[in-house]
Amino acid sequence: MDSSVSTHLVSQLPLEREDQKDHGDSFLHPPFLQKESFVPKNFIWPKGDLVVAHDELREPIVDLGGFFRGDLVATQHAVLLIRAACLNHGFFQVTNHGVDPRLVKMAYHHMDNFFKLPASMKLRAKRTPGNMWGYSGAHADRFSSKLPWKETLSFGFHDSGSKPVVEDFFKSNLGMDFEQTGVVYQKYCEAMKDVALAIMELLAISLGVHPLHYKHFFQDGSSIMRCNYYPPCKEPGLAFGTGPHCDPTSLTILHQDQVGGLEVFANNKWRNVRPRPDALVVNIGDTFMALSNGRYKSCLHRAVVNRYKERRSLAFFLCPREDKLVRPPEDLVCRDGTSAYPDFTWSDLLYFTQYHYRADDATLPNFTKWLLSSKSASDL
Repeated sequence: MDSSVSTHLVSQLPLEREDQKDHGDSFLHPPFLQKESFVPKNFIWPKGDLVVAHDELREPIVDLGGFFRGDLVATQHAVLLIRAACLNHGFFQVTNHGVDPRLVKMAYHHMDNFFKLPASMKLRAKRTPGNMWGYSGAHADRFSSKLPWKETLSFGFHDSGSKPVVEDFFKSNLGMDFEQTGVVYQKYCEAMKDVALAIMELLAISLGVHPLHYKHFFQDGSSIMRCNYYPPCKEPGLAFGTGPHCDPTSLTILHQDQVGGLEVFANNKWRNVRPRPDALVVNIGDTFMALSNGRYKSCLHRAVVNRYKERRSLAFFLCPREDKLVRPPEDLVCRDGTSAYPDFTWSDLLYFTQYHYRADDATLPNFTKWLLSSKSASDL
């Protein structure tokens, strides 16, 4: 897509929707910071969404050790497990991924330190309208209903040579006292990027395309890191930590603590994902669904809250460079040259989800309609 079309798309985005206004004091004092004993109306979800999951997801546990050692038999076994998962529900877990468990522990330690700060301190890193990065209390700066029962801290990551972008984020937003926090998360993001690119090789092999196709595509990407903190909720049957949605990004790599709460909609049922301290949970997002020409599906998932315990998770979202054209490799395109989705850039989809649409299970088809409509209007 040329730059004139992309500029037109951005100009068509509403600057502020009713459910995306900054609600001022409600952002400063979400109920879980006040420790209220009830769930306010704007945190309550419709009964149709609040179906309880009773079964466990039987997702594959993929051992990456053989792939990293260059063991062809073990690699092929991993490929088959990943292919089966991605054709079914798009979720799997990986072990022997090479991430130092001490680094994971340190990431949780620094996350705990941040979320235990007084609200006034956390708000020094407050996410501002039009900015993806920073602290958010229940996303009340963006929405007014079906709010998630959580606090988040989000920041970007990309390989910029000598500039440590994550370290700079913490120092510029929270001061030099958080320099070491920035160092830890810089290392964590680098480790997640390495795992993500390895998984991209396995995904390519499983789809029958050149093994390095997707790895090269994402090598210079601009990814997203998010720390999630879910406080205890007195009425967990009324609220969600994160509501049902598909990730608009390409690949999500999640480490969840042992409290649990991640649930996936598979085979027409909500199923919980068992926490494994030595594993990372991986799922396909909408952008990779387009890159696979619809062969692999992004999957509906959510996070529930706990009445008695806080829950934390570390989520790394692999994304391409924002101006890179999202298009499946020729090996996956139909004989007539058509694709399941029109070409787009990650920046197009990012703007759509940040300003025009709240991510759910139909983000990609609705984005496609919007994109085609906007492109037609720009051609007039």
